[in-house]
Amino acid sequence: MDFSGYRNILFERNGRVLTVTFNRPDKLNAFNQELHREMATLFADVSHDPDSDIVVLTGAGRAFSAGGDLAFLEECQRNPPVFYETLREARTIIMSMLDCDKPIVCRLNGDAVGLGATLALFCDIIIAADTARIGDPHVRVGAVAGDGGAVIWPQLIGYARAKQYLLTGELLDARQAAAMGLINFAVPADDLDKTVADWIARLSKGAPRAVRWTKATVNAGLKQLAASVMDTGLAYEGLSARTEDHAEALKAMREKRKPNFTGR
Repeated sequence: MDFSGYRNILFERNGRVLTVTFNRPDKLNAFNQELHREMATLFADVSHDPDSDIVVLTGAGRAFSAGGDLAFLEECQRNPPVFYETLREARTIIMSMLDCDKPIVCRLNGDAVGLGATLALFCDIIIAADTARIGDPHVRVGAVAGDGGAVIWPQLIGYARAKQYLLTGELLDARQAAAMGLINFAVPADDLDKTVADWIARLSKGAPRAVRWTKATVNAGLKQLAASVMDTGLAYEGLSARTEDHAEALKAMREKRKPNFTGR
């Protein structure tokens, strides 16, 4: 598979392992319009790559991904056709990730926020540096967590705890996340690469087709759930993007102050 057309994602091969790295380190790997569009084709391309059996997903620099890039969020708020295309891409990203039958190991090297957290949590084995934080603060910018967070958080930690974090947008540290089962492991940052390598070795010992088809079987129910929940969530996110509260939140972010929400 030729990945040379990707401008914001790096690809590295080590035997049958393909490492995929978000590469906007100066922006904490936040998703701009171009990276978001690339994500809509990434997992389909990875699925059809004949030279890999295992995928590692990570971020360049000190963050996994800070979620939506502010300039991109502002453009979506100003330009509805851009936002509607982004919603279509959001559904494609998650469904193509679930359709990818290769095991995906998340190397959570730093903070994962918003869509960054969603992508991390949809991976199959999630290994975080204990300095990382994770959270989905859509509500803090006056938006609905429609791009996958409402699907995956309840499946991992139950509805009560999922609501606790999705309705407040609070971040939790990696050790907390591991203790409650949101992620698999939180390890000292110096041990992150070794732990990832150990799990790659474990996965590599299995029969590749059996591993893939087992993942596909486990994901069958999750795909059905994701399809229904995301149709609802993305519709509500589309509505929330047109509110005054969302516009106020983006303005407050730009002005580095707290938003003044009015419920409009």
